[in-house]
Amino acid sequence: MLGYVTSEGRGRADRLIRDAALRLRAEGLALAGAVQVNLETDPARKCDMDLHILSGPDVVRISQDLGALSRGCRLDPEGLERAVGLVAAALAAGADLLVVNKFGKQELDGRGFRPVIAEALMAGVPVLTAVSPGNVAGFERYAEGMATHLPDDVDAICAWCRAQAAEACAARA
Repeated sequence: MLGYVTSEGRGRADRLIRDAALRLRAEGLALAGAVQVNLETDPARKCDMDLHILSGPDVVRISQDLGALSRGCRLDPEGLERAVGLVAAALAAGADLLVVNKFGKQELDGRGFRPVIAEALMAGVPVLTAVSPGNVAGFERYAEGMATHLPDDVDAICAWCRAQAAEACAARA
């Protein structure tokens, strides 16, 4: 019930998760979650990171501009927590699938979307996320053998999500 993708290349996992989520939503699956869209604005600046909330029109900026010479983490924790709240509300309203753009450092540290992922799994709602290659070991410790590594392919990801959502629906009936 916990599927994840890993991809090499800047933004590849974001695009995979987004493409799968948009296809599944168009097919009628009720989704809770968020997908990340990176906006390139200036070659001299790092991109802006936005989370598009799948249950409605909200877009939440999760990056902050720390200046051209900064080397620290650009994640805006307040933006991330706002997105988490919107996703938690959508999950509570009912969903066939939870899509989390990324299981990253915040989730490894017990914050970010981690509580929402746990809520979904306890409620029998399957979860799809992306994990960077550098975070796979920590994610696998968190998942305790429950996670399925999915191919780097939108068709395969969607097939897994459909199967998991159908199985969860049948279990609730």
